[in-house]
Amino acid sequence: MEKKVIKWGIIGLGNIAQKFATDLATVENAELVAVASRSQENADKFAIKHNSKKAYNSYLDLANDAEVDAVYIATPHSFHKEHAILCLQHKKAVLCEKPFAMNLQEVEEMITVAKENNVLLMEALWTYFLPHYTYVLECLKNEKFGKLLKLEADFGFSRAFNNDSRLFKKEVGGGSLLDIGIYPIFAALSTLGTPSSIEADATFFDNGADSACNMIFDYTDTKAVLKSTLLENAATVAIFTCETGIIKINTMFHMPTTVTITENGKDEIIDFKTKTIGYNFETEHFNNLLRANKKESDIMTFDFSKNLIKTLDKVRGIIGLEY
Repeated sequence: MEKKVIKWGIIGLGNIAQKFATDLATVENAELVAVASRSQENADKFAIKHNSKKAYNSYLDLANDAEVDAVYIATPHSFHKEHAILCLQHKKAVLCEKPFAMNLQEVEEMITVAKENNVLLMEALWTYFLPHYTYVLECLKNEKFGKLLKLEADFGFSRAFNNDSRLFKKEVGGGSLLDIGIYPIFAALSTLGTPSSIEADATFFDNGADSACNMIFDYTDTKAVLKSTLLENAATVAIFTCETGIIKINTMFHMPTTVTITENGKDEIIDFKTKTIGYNFETEHFNNLLRANKKESDIMTFDFSKNLIKTLDKVRGIIGLEY
């Protein structure tokens, strides 16, 4: 039976939206039909580049477009709740870029509106759906190398401070924690679950946004040592030390990459040969949920998203970071 073609709209047309649209073109039975920016010129340019037949300078106009089945939201973090709710109230399925919103209260509001309108909503944490990451999850779940004893994960790069850049703007959720610290935290929660206690310390830019954050998640018989930084180029790897072997997700662990298995003193590198940027995997999952009339992902569940933002809130509380 022919699969229903899912017709997509995109709100917020920055770098991540460019990558999403590029990969959307590789997904079967999916089509980009509308894009929206605050600037008509930006919307037109994006539409031409990615073959969208409609370009709006109003998010409301896109939400009102009867042809659109699903909307990918890629605006700055502080607008996620507002734009997700706008689309949900117009009965559009929503795939919202991570972090889902600024805090637990906002995430709960979004989920409530999705349920009230009986519409699919999912946080777009693409790493969960990448082949290399699902492989690692399977190894850990099956205890292929025994029990997990320790996780070390970091994410960092050096960028000159620019208060006009979204990355550094505190009021839109800029800083290391929400933007990139979410990935090491995701690695811990998706493999070890909720920690029994958290230690954290941070450094800050002059505008109050966090420049780096070090975290230790304590579990009963293991720990996760996590780091995010905008001050230096970190290895950006995730290392899972198990009883009989080490699983290392190599550099840029959050995106398509290789995995090194070390066992009995020997290294084996596994290459998953992903040919796309990697956004197609979450998109295909979301499209299948929509076709099956599901309202929540069985992988990126509401409970997981709530736990993720709750953990980010907790770390922010420890380091004294308020938005």
